[in-house]
Amino acid sequence: MSATTVSFPGLTSPSVGFDEPFEMLAACHERVQRSLDLLQRLIAYVDQHGCDANARSAAADVLRYFDLAGPLHHEDEERHVFPRLKDHPDATVRAAVATLQTEHVLMHAMWERLRPMLLRWRDAPEGAARCPPATDTERAMAHDFVQVYARHIPLEESLVYPAAQPTASAADLARMGEEMAARRRR
Repeated sequence: MSATTVSFPGLTSPSVGFDEPFEMLAACHERVQRSLDLLQRLIAYVDQHGCDANARSAAADVLRYFDLAGPLHHEDEERHVFPRLKDHPDATVRAAVATLQTEHVLMHAMWERLRPMLLRWRDAPEGAARCPPATDTERAMAHDFVQVYARHIPLEESLVYPAAQPTASAADLARMGEEMAARRRR
C-alpha cells in the first residue's frame, strides 16, 4: 500500500439472494472477513498517514458493517439456525451452538469497545495533519475481535450450518429468507 495510491474499497455483496438463506449466511462471512481485514489495514494506515479522506472512509465502512450488517447476521442465526439445533442428537452440535451464542454476546461487547476508535477516525476534521493512532489497548482489542471471528466462522460453517440445513423444509427456507430480507428493509 503506497502513500500515493491507497484504496479502501467499499464492501460489495456476493450474488447470493435471500431465497438461499444458508448460502446468504455463509456469504455474510465473506463480508465479515473483508471488514476485519479492512479494520486491520486501517489501523496500520492511520499509524503512517493519519486520518485522511481514505482513512475516514474506511472507518465509516467498518462502522457501517459492524453497526448494521453484523448484528443482523447474528440475529438471523439466533432466530433461524440455533433454535433448530437445541434438541440435536449430537452433543457436539449443541455445545457448538452454546459457544456461538456466548461469542455473539462477547463480539457485541468487544465491538462497543472498538467503536470509539473508529468514530474518532471517521469524524476527524478534514485536513487534520495527524490524528491519534490506535492505543496499545485498542490494538489488543482489535486483535482479539479478529481472533474471536477466526474461531467463530469456521465452527458455524463446518458444523452448525450443515447440521441445521437438513432440518429446514423448502417452506421453512422461504420463510427464513423472507424474514431475513424484511429485517434489512426496516
